[in-house]
Amino acid sequence: MMEEEIISPEEEIKRADHLIYVTLKYTRTCDVMKNAVKRMVSAFEMAIQEYLEGLRKARKTSDVPATAKERAVAVKGIIGSPVRKYMVLYNMLKKIEKTDYTAVEEFRKNVTMKIKSAKPLDVKVKDLYEYLEKTREFVAFLKDRLKK
Repeated sequence: MMEEEIISPEEEIKRADHLIYVTLKYTRTCDVMKNAVKRMVSAFEMAIQEYLEGLRKARKTSDVPATAKERAVAVKGIIGSPVRKYMVLYNMLKKIEKTDYTAVEEFRKNVTMKIKSAKPLDVKVKDLYEYLEKTREFVAFLKDRLKK
């Protein structure tokens, strides 16, 4: 199966939404949870990229940084404190995406992904609902800022 290229953060959010609300409902596996997190990180990065490209086209900034981390720092510097809560979530999602995990109660109602790191973290299905909602807010926030 070939995977087509996704060109907007909204499409990534739709796919993450489907993973969380449909696929996870039936599978109850941490792999699906991890894929949903990956989609949310991708939506964050695409939204940041679009925002910076829009600023560059409007000649409000000179260039768009090459790496995702530099772009996130640039957006944080441009917007300031209103974007801070979203960046905290973005950094946490990146940590969840990259770190190893242990599956607890997989294939059961209370499936939990235990993140193995210096500061352990338990990710449950209800947490994914919150993360997805915040990701939606962030994408809408950047789109709104770009229109102004």
